[in-house]
Amino acid sequence: MAVDGADDTAMTQMAMSRRSFLTGTTLLLAGALAGCQTVGVPTVVGLPGQPPLPDEKFDYALAYAARKDGEFEIPAIKYQNFDRKFWRQVVHYPNDLDPGSIVVDPHNHFLYWTLGRDKAMRYGIGVGKAGFAWSGVAVIRMKQEWPRWFPPKEMIARRPELKKYDKEPMEGGPKNPLGARALYLWQGNVDTLFRIHGTTEPDSIGKSVSSGCIRMWHQDVIDLYQRVPMKTHVFVIGADGSIPKAPPKPQEPLLTIPN
Repeated sequence: MAVDGADDTAMTQMAMSRRSFLTGTTLLLAGALAGCQTVGVPTVVGLPGQPPLPDEKFDYALAYAARKDGEFEIPAIKYQNFDRKFWRQVVHYPNDLDPGSIVVDPHNHFLYWTLGRDKAMRYGIGVGKAGFAWSGVAVIRMKQEWPRWFPPKEMIARRPELKKYDKEPMEGGPKNPLGARALYLWQGNVDTLFRIHGTTEPDSIGKSVSSGCIRMWHQDVIDLYQRVPMKTHVFVIGADGSIPKAPPKPQEPLLTIPN
């Protein structure tokens, strides 16, 4: 009888363990599925340790002050000389993108970093010819601090003094047209040749210029660089003025519960 009782006890424990496993798995799956749903929208997204968002007490004099970055000195921005709309700021911006996406509006000279369904951080930009040459959806596949620069062949043809950089790039630094930071946009394995970068010509912000892609003040491109991780989606608005649609996300494989 003792043996039979032990078997009954063992069977009961096994049944309880199986029910516990199935219940726990069901709760785990429910939690996972709930995590896929949007419950509110975060007001701050991006990389850890990012700078605070501008508010009504934001110190623009400090944000655009001269600073040392690595081995290089960055001059102050005379931001008061520009329309306030081109200063870094949080604005009302209705959108249906994931928080942390970038929208480039080259026609109005703005770049947005989305914070939710109705807000975004807005930066003023200068737009070169290359900034109007491409539109669509891409991802940031490379980020560089004080990047090196290969001038386009068309620019070398216009400016023979740049021919020395045809084979060897210009090293990063205050005279490099890409400035303090650069974000490189790719579609799959294809480089779009579209860049978001700093500028040696701060007066070009808010304007259309002859060369470059999307220019930002050094202080602003450093700020953006600190906020966005690799693989961030970038939506570049085309001539029709609408935000392009992202390609559909691949479907996740279904989870199965073991027997």
